[in-house]
Amino acid sequence: MVTDNLEHAFPEMDAFARKGLMRKHYRYLCDLILEALKTLTISQEAATARVKIVNTELFQRYFADGKSVVLVTGHLGNWELIGAAYAGMAAHPLYIIYHPIKDPNWESLTRHMRTRLGNGLYRMREAAKDMLENRDDARITAFIADQAAHPDRGYWMKFMGREAPVFLGTARLARKLEQPIIYASISRPVRGRYRVELELLYDRPQDHTEEEITRVHTNRLERDIRRQPDIYLWTHRRWKHSRG
Repeated sequence: MVTDNLEHAFPEMDAFARKGLMRKHYRYLCDLILEALKTLTISQEAATARVKIVNTELFQRYFADGKSVVLVTGHLGNWELIGAAYAGMAAHPLYIIYHPIKDPNWESLTRHMRTRLGNGLYRMREAAKDMLENRDDARITAFIADQAAHPDRGYWMKFMGREAPVFLGTARLARKLEQPIIYASISRPVRGRYRVELELLYDRPQDHTEEEITRVHTNRLERDIRRQPDIYLWTHRRWKHSRG
C-alpha cells in the first residue's frame, strides 16, 4: 500500500528516490508508535516541551470573545503528542473527533491516552449533536479531515495526485455554527520535536460554500505533505474508493 500510494503521489520520482522516501517513512512510523505510547504516561510539561505551537493568539482572541473554533489538520506528524501538548497551551478546551475502536480494551486505552491531560472526545457519529449542544461554550473542535469519506457523500477532488472523496462535515458544521476555521500546519524540524503553525482560513465560514472550504483546507494539507512527505501516514487507505 505504501509503495502504491507513493507512486501515485510522486510520479516524478524515480524508483531509487521513492525507496529512500519509504525508508524514511517507516522510521517515522516507528517513532510515531513509540511517541504515541509515551503519551500514556507523559507529563504536561514534557509534552509541551516537544511541541512548539505558533500563533496561539488566534485561539486567545476568539476565546476572549467567547467563540468556539474549528481546528482542521491531517494525519501528519504525531497528532497524539500534539493533542497532548495542546492541553497545556490552548485557551479553549480541546475536543477531538475520533472513530471509536470496536475492541473495548483498545477503545478504553485510546480514550485514556487522549483525555488524561484534559482534552475531550467527540465520537464521529455524534460530533454534530455534541457541537450543537455545546455551542455556547467556547471550545476547539479538532477535525483530522483527510480520512476517506463515503464515495456517495464525499466531495470528490484531487488529493496527492489522484481523485478522492473528502468529508464535507468540517465545512458544514463550521458554517452552520458560524465558527472560525483554523488550519494547523504540522512539521517535524528534528526527530522527536514538532512545530505547529496556526493559520486562520476563515473568520466567517458561513460566507463561503462547503466545497470551497473543503478544497482550501485539503489543498493546504497537500502543500504540507509535499514539503515533508515522510511524516505523512501513507499506510492508511486514503484512496480506497473509486468514483462510480
